[in-house]
Amino acid sequence: MTTWQEFEQQAPGLAPRIRARFEAHKHHVLATLTKDGSPRVSGTEVDFHGPELYLGSMAGAVKAADLRRDGRCALHANPGPGTDLAGGDAKLSLRAVELTDPAEIAGYEAGLPEPPPGPYHAFRLELTGAVLTEVAGDHLVISSWHPGGPVRVVERR
Repeated sequence: MTTWQEFEQQAPGLAPRIRARFEAHKHHVLATLTKDGSPRVSGTEVDFHGPELYLGSMAGAVKAADLRRDGRCALHANPGPGTDLAGGDAKLSLRAVELTDPAEIAGYEAGLPEPPPGPYHAFRLELTGAVLTEVAGDHLVISSWHPGGPVRVVERR
């Protein structure tokens, strides 16, 4: 799996644009898999700390239970108000890995602006794909990336 830093190294023209979409707003949409394999969407926040991308969740939340059972998930950046999609529409395919090592948990907490208010789950998010869709005049420009490969750009009219 790929860290955020490795994504930045492999796709230096795409990674900062996707990060900007996630940093433009606090809340985003997370898609997880339920016990029966059907999708579940939840609101969430993400944090960039050094080479990693993290997600935290209140203890006992269903999204945390989903991720603990099956770490495959997708994250859609909040597109913001209006319909112009300024900066594009960013989506990440991920694998969530729960933090259990005390040193890793301490590192996660050290990167937060304030400590979580109570018990929580924390997950390191490993990238399995990234897509940025942008409107350019009368067509869409879709930039996609998968670990180890180049950025692929497709234009649709």
